[in-house]
Amino acid sequence: MNSRPVTAAEITKKVFDKENLFILDVRNEDAYSDWKIEGENFKHLNVPYFELIEGVEDILDQLPKNEEILVVCAKEGASIMVADMLNEAGIAAGYLTGGMKTWSEHLEPVKVGDLKDGGELYQFVRIGKGCLSYMVVSNKEAAIIDATRMTDIYVDFAKKIGAEIKHVFDTHLHADHISGGRKIAELTGATYWLPPKDAEEVVFEYSALEDGNDVTIGNTTITIQPLYSPGHTIGSTSFVIDEKYLLTGDILFIDSIGRPDLAGLAADWVGDLRETLYNRYRKLSDELIVLPAHFMIIDELNEDGSVSRKLGTLLEENHGLNIEDEAKFRSMVTENLPPQPNSYQEIRETNMGKINPDNDKQREMEIGPNRCAVR
Repeated sequence: MNSRPVTAAEITKKVFDKENLFILDVRNEDAYSDWKIEGENFKHLNVPYFELIEGVEDILDQLPKNEEILVVCAKEGASIMVADMLNEAGIAAGYLTGGMKTWSEHLEPVKVGDLKDGGELYQFVRIGKGCLSYMVVSNKEAAIIDATRMTDIYVDFAKKIGAEIKHVFDTHLHADHISGGRKIAELTGATYWLPPKDAEEVVFEYSALEDGNDVTIGNTTITIQPLYSPGHTIGSTSFVIDEKYLLTGDILFIDSIGRPDLAGLAADWVGDLRETLYNRYRKLSDELIVLPAHFMIIDELNEDGSVSRKLGTLLEENHGLNIEDEAKFRSMVTENLPPQPNSYQEIRETNMGKINPDNDKQREMEIGPNRCAVR
């Protein structure tokens, strides 16, 4: 019996809708422990594929009998074989098409809200890696912020809604994922913007994204206002859009704050991080809706799958924003750091244009969770 293929889009809908799902992950234990498919009502069983080559009989009593099992592996092949064996044993099972490779790359566009004079703001949720990117649309013009390397999704989406991509921004030089910003700019003729303090080693031309250098998209009333906010990187730049939304890049997340160590300068940059979080952001309106460049845990998703909170709420509830003692803050930020992202140095060099790995290598470099936050 052939098993049912299940797409990453189908699983994403289950995540957003908080549906039940039982996942049999047949990757090795270390890969599973590092990174897995997460959902509020998902249950997991990890049994490496090599333990199932002779059959699945030994695990049947650990599987639910009244719901379809989703079998997951790295690239698809092993999960198809295990799912087929389960079906032959009378257990309904499907497999994730493309495996965790595809899960890492899936982007789900979610409309965040309307802007003045008919504009719209979309958030692209990279559900498997926690990356968040954005498209601002006004009067048939679009700007993209913090694009991933899956550039076709943005270009196709802009075509679908009848918008021309005019500007592409990166809030900072990313270290956890490969930016698609420069490629989108090349494909569409758009202007590519990057903070110059993060671009001292880049080997390509760009437009300097600096505080006060406003960029207008479509109608003049919809303006992206860069806000210089160092900390995660020395050039990290936030955006205030339409006096309603605050895009914080990797400086501020929903339940955590950005780590300052990915260029090896945690002790030097922790002061900039505190200045941004405790002074610059506190001067902004509490009513601004914070839209970060990443989410850490599935609980941060809203009911519609988007990720956002009011700035005033985060100032009250985010632990990283409520450490009055500066020495204690410095200690937390420099000593309480998770492992660095996989291949982060190679990713930085790719985003600088110094190296140009092929698609397979780029995919391999990005596999795993994002690790941009102080825990």
